[in-house]
Amino acid sequence: MAKTATRLKAPAQVYVPQTKDDAAADIRKIGDLQRVLLRSTTEMNDAIAAITHNFQPRLDALNEQLKMLQDGVQGYCEAHRSELTNGGRVKTANLITGEVQWRKRPASVSVRGVDDVIETLKRLGFSKFVRTKEEINKDAILNEPDEVRGVAGIKVVTDVEDFVITPFEREVVA
Repeated sequence: MAKTATRLKAPAQVYVPQTKDDAAADIRKIGDLQRVLLRSTTEMNDAIAAITHNFQPRLDALNEQLKMLQDGVQGYCEAHRSELTNGGRVKTANLITGEVQWRKRPASVSVRGVDDVIETLKRLGFSKFVRTKEEINKDAILNEPDEVRGVAGIKVVTDVEDFVITPFEREVVA
């Protein structure tokens, strides 16, 4: 049995302009394509807005109906909770076409005015309720990169250069 040759895969070569005039023409094409893309995106967003506007009254009516039915079912279930939950032994009731459940949410804490609350907790001697977070001071490292050179896990990246193409455009004033 003959062995077939192993195929080598490589990404296809990208297009590269061959002259300065080709590069200038390509920049113009980039600008043209960006404008077509912007117009197409705007056209799509206009269509989405029109569709949303057309469907909104129907969606509002359906949501209103849903809320009314949900409130009604909840009212019935709350009035008959003991019967539906076997005197509180279960949290779920099967009503043939679906089920209803009573679930307790986990405890949560809400804090308004975080800085003032932290200050008050510390003043009252409740520092155990204040978390102190340690983190790397990247600004200090960027200011003194030589001091951390050789520290495992730290890499200071400098002098990265990006290539940017900006086609010339004239602003349209409406």
